[in-house]
Amino acid sequence: MTDTTPTREKPIVALFATCLVDLFRPNVGLATVRLLEQAGFAVEVPQQQTCCGQPAYNSGDDDRAAALARQVIRQFERYSYVVVPSGSCAGTIITHYPELLRGDKEWQDAAYRLAERTWELTRFLTEVSGQQTEVPAEYAGRITYHDSCSGLRELNIRQQPRTLLSAVKGLELVEMEERDTCCGFGGTFCIKYPEISERMVSNKVEAIRQTGAETLLAGDLGCLMNMAGRMQRLNVPVRAYHVAEVLAGMTDVPAIGEEENR
Repeated sequence: MTDTTPTREKPIVALFATCLVDLFRPNVGLATVRLLEQAGFAVEVPQQQTCCGQPAYNSGDDDRAAALARQVIRQFERYSYVVVPSGSCAGTIITHYPELLRGDKEWQDAAYRLAERTWELTRFLTEVSGQQTEVPAEYAGRITYHDSCSGLRELNIRQQPRTLLSAVKGLELVEMEERDTCCGFGGTFCIKYPEISERMVSNKVEAIRQTGAETLLAGDLGCLMNMAGRMQRLNVPVRAYHVAEVLAGMTDVPAIGEEENR
């Protein structure tokens, strides 16, 4: 007998991969897809997606940033959910697109609609999918967590990653001093003010070292690359991973910054 019971299609989520993930750490994108699929979603990755425009926006190039915003809106406007493994890129779409496109009501309205459907990964998993305690991953060791500026201050992301990490078997979270202090990356800030940036990241690395943690996690790849690079220069033996990699059980690859030493 043929089963004619109708099957319910999985809700579709679009992945906004981000430039840094695409160019430097594809494993974060793969981990994000695994987490979303484990949560019961089908994932699509629009092939024509571009940079969110944040570097241009931070540099005052509003025309180029607005053009990139329109491109992103076109690529993602048909999806009910857009998930981003980055607080800074998600913050750009959610917080800055409507402001950037305020001179054109049609595009501004489209920006607001996209903003309402866009989620940073850990917020999506805890607040939309309900995956707060169902994390089928293990990670043996002591970790510390860095709260990135954009995720914390623009999207109020603080407890969400910690809630998810608390369900990872074998993991011990040790909070660092000034965990919510900027690491000094700040996108174009580290290029405009390199000496200040270097001092900030050095202070952050010292706070990481004092926790005794073996692993550093965060939700923004830019912050992680900045801190991992400084830890290598200062010979601080702490490995760095994106939080998605630990939650998805995909840490069987070199830590961030270790590839060049292989």
